[in-house]
Amino acid sequence: MKKIINNPADVVTEMLDGMVAAYPQYLRRLSGTNVLVRANAPQPKVALVGGGGSGHEPAHGGFVGKGMLDAAAAGAVFTSPTPDQIFSAIKAVDGGKGVLLVVKNYTGDVLNFDMAAEMAEAEGIKVMKVVVNDDVAVENSTWTSGRRGIAGTLFVHKIAGAKAQAGGTLDEVKAVAEKTIANVRSMGMSISPCTVPESGKPSFELAENEMEIGIGIHGEPGIRRETIKTADEIVDQLLCKILCDNPLKSGDEAAVLVNGLGATPLMELFIANRRISEVLAAKGIRVVKTVAGNFMTSLEMGGFSISVLKLDAELKELLSAPAETPAFVQL
Repeated sequence: MKKIINNPADVVTEMLDGMVAAYPQYLRRLSGTNVLVRANAPQPKVALVGGGGSGHEPAHGGFVGKGMLDAAAAGAVFTSPTPDQIFSAIKAVDGGKGVLLVVKNYTGDVLNFDMAAEMAEAEGIKVMKVVVNDDVAVENSTWTSGRRGIAGTLFVHKIAGAKAQAGGTLDEVKAVAEKTIANVRSMGMSISPCTVPESGKPSFELAENEMEIGIGIHGEPGIRRETIKTADEIVDQLLCKILCDNPLKSGDEAAVLVNGLGATPLMELFIANRRISEVLAAKGIRVVKTVAGNFMTSLEMGGFSISVLKLDAELKELLSAPAETPAFVQL
């Protein structure tokens, strides 16, 4: 294993300290926790709390700031944060208007966020949650009952965050988050594995000429392995599954996220996006926003995912609202 780290047991805490040192205008770390909150939290608005296992950077701490998340709880690598950590995040950012939890659909995350919500409600904090399940690859997976939550979560952070920043009520913020979840679909693929620092070995194996279609962001199995194809052929496979599940028709508007999994050069993401734009244009679907880059990674995994969000007037307006976070790129 080659990694630029110190002690494998310290990677999360040292990463969080490094993020705060780089972006003190956006972030502060709650003492004694693995929680990052807005530097000026709490705010007099609905608060958004997200988080999950570490190893997906810049998600989730990179999206804490004005117009997106108010706090992110970081678990160990590929491991849910504990209820106590999430509870600390809720308390730190509650401004009296309620708190919305944005949870990716993994069993550990759902259980721990639910327990934290119960702890907060026992102290009089109004809490609601939404569960993101945008991955169309598999219905049930290694860590999931139902579909997994992957990179489409970033659209939920952005749109719900914009609604909260604009003064929406907790019910309104939850409703627009649920609308986003209902209209976003994602799917990924991999050409190489990642290595969790404390294990010291790759999480799975692929032959030199193999790729895996539908792989999860923790290395969970996809739907098949096959000989690696061209970029256009890979995009066609992913988009076919995405658009079959959430069909968009000619004249619809959409936003696209081309998300690198950690080791894929931007050159290759842009080559993939070239094909994505061709396919959607041929179907008469107007792409009003495209973002390509590393947003929800899997350590150093090679590969990418595509997320397509069907837009209406409300989602389009909120998506274009300004935001300020360490990793924000006008999502």
